[in-house]
Parts: sequence; C-alpha cells; structure tokens
Amino acid sequence: MQQNGSSGSNGSEGCGGARDRQALSFSPLPAATTRVRRFIQERRTLPLPRVMVVFSAAGDTEKPGDAMSSSDSAVEDDFRKPASPAKSFALSKPLRSSLNTPEQEFPEVISLNVGGTYFTTRLSTLRRYEDTMLAAMFSGRHYIPRDAEGRYFIDRDGTYFADILNFLREGELPHRDRVRAVHREAQYYAIGPLLDSLEDTQPLTGEKVRQAFLDLMPYYRENLEHIVEIAKLRAMQKKARFAKLKICVYKEEMPITPYERPLFNSLRFERSDSEAKLFEHHCEVDVSFGPWEAVADVYDLLHCIVSDLDERGITAEQQCIGVCDKHLINHYYCKRPIYEFKITWW
Repeated sequence: MQQNGSSGSNGSEGCGGARDRQALSFSPLPAATTRVRRFIQERRTLPLPRVMVVFSAAGDTEKPGDAMSSSDSAVEDDFRKPASPAKSFALSKPLRSSLNTPEQEFPEVISLNVGGTYFTTRLSTLRRYEDTMLAAMFSGRHYIPRDAEGRYFIDRDGTYFADILNFLREGELPHRDRVRAVHREAQYYAIGPLLDSLEDTQPLTGEKVRQAFLDLMPYYRENLEHIVEIAKLRAMQKKARFAKLKICVYKEEMPITPYERPLFNSLRFERSDSEAKLFEHHCEVDVSFGPWEAVADVYDLLHCIVSDLDERGITAEQQCIGVCDKHLINHYYCKRPIYEFKITWW
C-alpha cells in the first residue's frame, strides 16, 4: 500500500490511486456473486471448479505456476508426455471409479448364447489366451448383453463354437471336414494359436502348396472372372441352361507337340528375339492360361480351375477338343491344346 507524501496533493492522489487499484483488483467479485445468485434462483447444483482462480492484490507479483505444488507440476508433465498402454490403463481406473462404472465381474461358470446355441464353460477357458476377442470380451472392460435367461449373448453363428471351446479347453483340433469353417471362426475370434495349428493341417496345408503353384500363373484370378462373365453372358443371350467356352491351357511356349520334343537338345525352345516375334500369336479361344515353369502340368491346372469354380457354386466340365493348328513359320504350328468348358447354371 502506497504511503502518503508530504504535500496534500500527493496524499490525495495516493489515496485515490489506492482506491482505484483496490476496485480494479476485486472487480470480479460482483460478477461472481451474481453468478452464484443466478444458480441459486434456478435451483441448480454448482458445477465443480475446473481451474484454480487466485485473487491477489495489485502489488502481488506471484506467478500462477508458483501456487501449484511440485506434485501438481509432475501430474501436468505426465499429461504432456504420451502415455504408455500400462500407464493409460492405470489412469483409466480413477476415471472409471469417478464415473461410477466399475469393471464388470463374472462368475466362475459362464453361460453363453452364441447365435441361439447355448454353451457352458469356465471363465478361465475364455481367458486362456490374452490376445483374443473372447479374453477381451470377458476381461470386465466391455459391456456384454444378456438374453432373457441371463446368458451372455454373442451375435455369431454357433455351429462351430464348440470346436473353438474344445481347443481352448484341451487344444483339440476339429475334424478335417470342418477345418475350413473353424479356421474362419478362429479368424473372427482372433485366436492365433488355433490359426497356426489349423494352417499346419489338411486341407489348409495343401491349399498353401496349391497357392504357391497358382502364384506362378499370370492372371489366374482375372481369367477365372472372365470365364464366369463370358459364360453368364452367353447363357443369358441364348436363354440356355449352360454355356460353352474354348479355353487354351499350355505349359510351355514351344510351338511343338510332345512327340516333336526329342528333336531339340533342351526342354526349352531356344530362339533369338527376332525369331520369337514370328512365334507370337493368340489362339482363337475365349481365355488362355499359361505359360508357367513348374512340375505341375496342364491337368493339374485344369483341376484347379474346376475346383475354384466349384468353390463358387459353379458346375464346370471340361474335355480336350484338339489343338491350335495355326501355322507359325516353316513347318512349325502352334499345337497348344484347346479345352471346351461347359458351365451349367442350374
């Protein structure tokens, strides 16, 4: 507080300046009082303060940060730093308790309703592997709906859920005819150990070997789509039950038949780049598969084509109807085998 000077004018100025500063320092009080009265009149509960407001005189030079304790500063620093998963989980516990939503507790024996099929198992079975969907669902951190009988409900087809539980209980794998279906369920529930075990058994192991061969085939998937589209269009145009296509399947680019192969010194027909252009042509067929370099032959690829079409619910029959007789150069002809595919729609 400023002291009065020797002259009267200075004293009056000092008193007036002090009153002005005092009014300036405490000017927020009437506004705060009015706000409190308004809340009381509206009969509302006062909200919890979100920030600390410190009223000080005009001469106070204390910094706002000095009013906080060292622990508060440490907490503030923690919020500035990116939190690790463990620290995030630790920070979520006080928040959960403040919101009055404690972690859900489960009994030791769990009754399940999986898509209308009922199952009963232990809680420890569902939590067998931590990084799975079932372990996360029954960790207590998530809400799980219940049916009218109080069973925990999972909105999923329960046909193969028994195989999932058998693996979680004893590590038992399903029968071969259910491996593919259980593999899809294991993908949905994110059960990594079950996925690894199934992929090492038939028929998934054989599918890996087959896919390794098909990866060598240029445009295999695209050609399958062309077969389906062409067959559908022809059947609709002719209003027919089936459609027929001509498909060329050849393993090597040599323009010779197997009976002429001994005439050459190697399995590959050696020719220069200029000569290669003389042999380039497209057989008059709907779709062509080849060439490829692998032990698997033409009949193996034909089996893959028919199997993949059958997997999509499309019935296909094939038979060889001859070879391409297009003349290339001198006494060389194409000789690529031509197959007729019959696609039946109903």
